[in-house]
Amino acid sequence: MRRNLRHATTTIRDKRLRAVEELPDWEGLRDEGAALKDHALANLSEALLDLEAAVTARGGHVHWAQDAQEARAIVAGIAASHGAREVIKVKSISTDEIELNAALEERGIHAIETDLAELIVQLAEDRPSHILVPAIHRNRAEIRDLFRRKLGADLLTDDPKVLAEAARVYLREKFLSTKVAVSGANFAVADTGTVCVVESEGNGRMCLTLPDVLISVMGIEKVLPTWADVAVFLRLLPRSSTAERMNPYTSFWSGVTPGDGPQEFHLVLLDNGRTDVLADEVGRQTLRCIRCSACLNVCPVYERAGGHAYGSVYPGPIGAILTPQLLQLEDKNANTLPWASTLCGACYDACPVKINIPEVLLYLRGKITGDKPVNAEAVAFKTAAWIMSEPFRFEGALKLARTGQGPFVKHGAIHALPGLLSGWTDTRDLPALPAQSFREWWRARPLPGGHAAGDDAQTSEGERLPPQRDDRGPA
Repeated sequence: MRRNLRHATTTIRDKRLRAVEELPDWEGLRDEGAALKDHALANLSEALLDLEAAVTARGGHVHWAQDAQEARAIVAGIAASHGAREVIKVKSISTDEIELNAALEERGIHAIETDLAELIVQLAEDRPSHILVPAIHRNRAEIRDLFRRKLGADLLTDDPKVLAEAARVYLREKFLSTKVAVSGANFAVADTGTVCVVESEGNGRMCLTLPDVLISVMGIEKVLPTWADVAVFLRLLPRSSTAERMNPYTSFWSGVTPGDGPQEFHLVLLDNGRTDVLADEVGRQTLRCIRCSACLNVCPVYERAGGHAYGSVYPGPIGAILTPQLLQLEDKNANTLPWASTLCGACYDACPVKINIPEVLLYLRGKITGDKPVNAEAVAFKTAAWIMSEPFRFEGALKLARTGQGPFVKHGAIHALPGLLSGWTDTRDLPALPAQSFREWWRARPLPGGHAAGDDAQTSEGERLPPQRDDRGPA
């Protein structure tokens, strides 16, 4: 898995850098994208009402879903009202967020993923591990074997063209026979009621135009006031996600048109915790996210742990701040995610809308630890902070530890500690404290003139200070 991840993320990362360098003012474009999203979020209520009015005026139906359960019920109800036994899906991470497929199965409706990577994940009964490339953890040989088993394809090679053709044959029949489609949305334009999906394969275009009924599930933060705003993000998104100047397929639709495309259109506006995020002064910048996955591709933790380790449909750095805010900090899995980061800041540098992910990570860590009751771990860390806040305390603690470690040191290492400290040695050995600390060595080292370095300088507590070393070379 790590080999597949490293190869994929490194390739995308290098291509993205070249695509970004082509633009003369990439940083200015990032600033513009961040400002536009902040403006849209600050006026979200008005924009959503404008969007509802425009979609309705163009023959569409707008549904408001406060949470995942409500959204699932709306989609399942629409599909069932048309007697659907199957629906086709595309570009719908928001439906993964609300676990729509399982809810449809309970109603006897089978959801078929049409995005190639999503299809691979579904056939393997697996979970997505990347926002943009859900099957990034699988290589071509694994996909060939999967298509042989699940699609009955007679594949002799794992050539990408051959694999794509096998999927195309399977999906083409579904596109032509399924009457209800479910999609996500990348953006929506409030003043015209237009919804947008950006994709690379063309399967989305088929899904959005061939069925009789189209249901789009969209997070409320995706709405933008005008078409001019969309133009900025269509420059930011492809370069940040697939490292392309422009993605191959960009579909727009506004309501319904008699005799052309789906004749029934439903737009489900999903909250599911987003208004709580919006109300948070620091956390609201998370809602700028345009789901490009650039932060995943540069994250050293994601590259080694993979997407499944996050336990969320939103993996990587953005998932580490988005998931706990959507699910509330009381969620036992979600409230551990803010620690899944080295705080190296690479995600902040790569984000096309300048979400300060390290800032939000630290903010969430503070909120989570602040809400916890006082326990032994908290007391231990506060004690350690008090000791380390003054040099003389730290040196005294080192001397005590050096004396106390004697019975546990074997061959220069500590292999097992007792009691609560045993967790430090359960999976690793600790090096023994040296006989002399750096400060002790520094004070004791001889200086020119024959006296010890720390003979004169002292702290207010009477401890000697390291003298200023004369490291100046010859003039």
